[in-house]
Amino acid sequence: MDELHAGDAELCAGDGEERLEAEGETALARLIADGGDLTHAADHLGNAMATDPQLPEVHEALAELATRAGGARAALELFPMDEPYIGAVVCRVHLLAACGEWEEAVGLLGAVIKAQCDQPWTPAAWAADPAIVGRIGPDAMMRSVAAAVSSLPEPVPDELRPALRPFYELTAAVVARHPGDGDLCAMASGLARRMGDPDLAVAWAEQSMRARPSHWASVMLGYALRAADRHEEAVRVWEEELRRDPSDLSLYVDVAELYARMGRAAEGLPWLERALAAEPDHPLAAPALFGQRYAADGDAAHLVALVDHWREHPEHDYAGKVLAHCSDGQPWLDRVDSATEALVNGMRQFLASGDYEGASDHEIQFTVSALEPPSAVAAMRLNFPRAAVDFQTAGEPDPRVATDPRVRHHVWRYEGLTAVPAVAPPSAQAVELFRSEVWPRWPHLPAAYDHAVRLSGLPLADLLGVLAHPPALPADESGRSPLFEVPDLWVRAVQTYACLALAHHRADEPWPGSVRRAVLLDLLNGAEDWVNETAAVALVATAWTHPETREDVGHQVARRMLDAAKAHQTRPVLIMGSLCRLTLLCPWLDDSVLSLARTILTSLEEDDESEPEDAEERAGEMLAAAKASAAARTAGASASAPGGEPKARRGLFRRRRG
Repeated sequence: MDELHAGDAELCAGDGEERLEAEGETALARLIADGGDLTHAADHLGNAMATDPQLPEVHEALAELATRAGGARAALELFPMDEPYIGAVVCRVHLLAACGEWEEAVGLLGAVIKAQCDQPWTPAAWAADPAIVGRIGPDAMMRSVAAAVSSLPEPVPDELRPALRPFYELTAAVVARHPGDGDLCAMASGLARRMGDPDLAVAWAEQSMRARPSHWASVMLGYALRAADRHEEAVRVWEEELRRDPSDLSLYVDVAELYARMGRAAEGLPWLERALAAEPDHPLAAPALFGQRYAADGDAAHLVALVDHWREHPEHDYAGKVLAHCSDGQPWLDRVDSATEALVNGMRQFLASGDYEGASDHEIQFTVSALEPPSAVAAMRLNFPRAAVDFQTAGEPDPRVATDPRVRHHVWRYEGLTAVPAVAPPSAQAVELFRSEVWPRWPHLPAAYDHAVRLSGLPLADLLGVLAHPPALPADESGRSPLFEVPDLWVRAVQTYACLALAHHRADEPWPGSVRRAVLLDLLNGAEDWVNETAAVALVATAWTHPETREDVGHQVARRMLDAAKAHQTRPVLIMGSLCRLTLLCPWLDDSVLSLARTILTSLEEDDESEPEDAEERAGEMLAAAKASAAARTAGASASAPGGEPKARRGLFRRRRG
C-alpha cells in the first residue's frame, strides 16, 4: 500500500473550514470502519477527499480502509462507478494506482479535472517519480488530457493554475518520455495554451507535426501560434492546411476570426462565405459572418441580424458567444455607459483619493455652475447622504421640463433647482432583489433583457421607486462594496435593470397600447436625467428581441436624441453622447438620422479629446472643496467649489452664449 502514500511529503492540507470539515469526515470514517461498516466509512472518506484531497490523514485513512477490505483491489468495490460522486472517484484513482493500474487511474483523473478543476487532485510526487511516469502510456495520457482540457477555460485563471500544476507537470513528464507520439504532443499543446505557456504549446505542437503530420496537428499548431501572438504564422499554417484539406469548415471560422483579431476583418469574410456556400446553416460560420461584418465596419445592423439569426436558430449557441465578443467594451451593449457629469468626476476623484475619512456623515457642499441630472446627485448621496449641491443655473431649454407634455409618470420634481423624488421609495423586497440581481455589466444586450425577467414581477411602483431611490451599494464579504468608488455605475445599473424589467411589465399586452410602452416613453421623455438613457436602453433591447416594435422604438429614440441635440446648441446636455450611441443601435432608422447621430458623437468625442482639462479642472475644484468641507466638519463649516460658466466647447454643436 505504499503507493497510496506516494507524495504525502508533498501534500499540503487545506486550511480553514475545508480542512476542519475534511478532518471531521476522516475521523468519522475511521470510527465507522472500526465498527465494521466499510461501505458507510467509504462514503465519509469520499466526502473528506472531495473537501481536501491533499490532507495527509485522508490518504492514511484510505490506506487503512484498503487494508481492512483485504487490499486495494478489493477496496475498489467500496467506491463503485454506477453512481459516482467526485470524492469517491478520486479515492478510486488512488486505489487503482495502488493496484498498479496507472493508465486507468490517469484516465479517471482527467475525468475528475473535467468535472471540477479547482482542486489539486493530482499528487505532486507522481510527475517526479520516473517509475510512475514510465508506467503511463502516451495514449492513456493523451485521453486523460483530452478529457481535462475539454472543460478548461483558455486561459485558465491564475487562481486555478496551482491546483492544475501537478497534472500539467505529469503531462510534461509523459511527453518527455514519449516525444515521438504526435497525438500526445498535440493534446499536451492544448493544455499548455490553457496554462498560459504559449511557447511550450508551440514547441509541443511543432513536435507533433514532426512526429506525425496531420490535419489535427496543423490545427493545434495554429492555435498555439495564435496564443503566442504569432498571428501571421498561424494564418499561414491554417491556410496551407485548408488548401490541402478544405473539408474542415470550422477551421474556416478560425481563420476568419484571426484576421479580425489582426484588425483585418474584411480579409476574413471570404473564408466565412466559402464555408456557408458549402453548408448554409453551419452552426459556427453563420453566426460568425455577422460578427465578422460588424468587426469590419462597426454597423450595428450586423448585430441585429445576428440576434435575428439566433432567434431563428436557437440551437446555434455560438451566436451568443459571437454577440458577447462583439459587445465587449461597448457602452450599453455589455455595460452601462460612463457618466460624464462634473459632479460625478469630482466625487470619483474624492473617493479614489482615499482622503474621505469621516466625510460620509458631514454636510459637504458642492457648487456646480450648470444643472446636472438628478441621478448624479443620488449617486453621490449613496456615499455622502448629507451632501448638498448648489446648482447655479438651469439653462435653456429648461432641463427640468419634460420634452413631451403628455408625460404622466415623473421620477423627479423640482423645487427651484433642487430635484426631489416624485415617486415613493421601493419596498424592502424590491431593494433586496435589486441588490442580489443587478450589476453594471452583462454578456450582451439580449442577455440583460432576459435577466431582467427576474425583476419583472415587482409592482410598477417598486420599479419606478428604485429609479429615484437607488438601493445601497451591494457589499462583499469585507462589508465594503466593490463599487464604493464608482457609485454612479451602480445607480445606472439599477436604473437600467428597472427599465428592462418595465419592458417585461404586462408582457401579454400588445405593444402599441401597452402599459410598458407608455411608461418607458414617459421615462424617455421626462426631465433630463440618466433615466432617459436607461429607458432608451430598454426600448432598444425590446426592439432587438421583438422585431415588430423596431419602427416605433427607432422613431421614439431618434426623436429624443433630436430633442437633446437641439438643446445642446445652447447648453450642456450631458446625456447627449449616450443618446447618440443608442440611436445608432437602431440601424433600421433612416440614414440621415444615423448620419446625424454619428456626426454629433464625433463632435463630442473631438471636444473631449481637445479639451480634456475642462472636466478634470471642474472635478478637481470640487474635490478640493469637498476635502476642505470634510476638514472643517468639526467647526460646522462647509466649502464650495468655484462656479462660473463652463468653457465653451468647439465643434458642430458648440454651446452658444447669450
